[in-house]
Amino acid sequence: MNDISYEKWNLISDKGLLEVIGNFIKWHRLNQNKTQDEVAESAGISRSTLSLLERGEKVRIDSFIQVIRVLDLLYIMDIFKIEQEISPIEYAKLKKKQRKQASPKNNNNEEKEDLGW
Repeated sequence: MNDISYEKWNLISDKGLLEVIGNFIKWHRLNQNKTQDEVAESAGISRSTLSLLERGEKVRIDSFIQVIRVLDLLYIMDIFKIEQEISPIEYAKLKKKQRKQASPKNNNNEEKEDLGW
């Protein structure tokens, strides 16, 4: 596999990134002992499309998704999840509203003064 640190991704050309992706796909396919024909057929794409992908050529993104699904690599999609984060200002507002002590209990069971009505 390629050992590229996160800081260097922006230094790689688009073609270089496609090659990294292609190598990733090929490595996992071979690691699973699957032929290009097997993966292509399961993914519903042509073998030549898979070959293009593995060589770092441009292919449609849906072809890429079909291949990673067949290779059971959908976990890489986790990087695209958007996590809801609370801003520091909103957090401070929530902390300000947070209860600091309990309210005195209303004792409704006390006998009320008989007004004689």
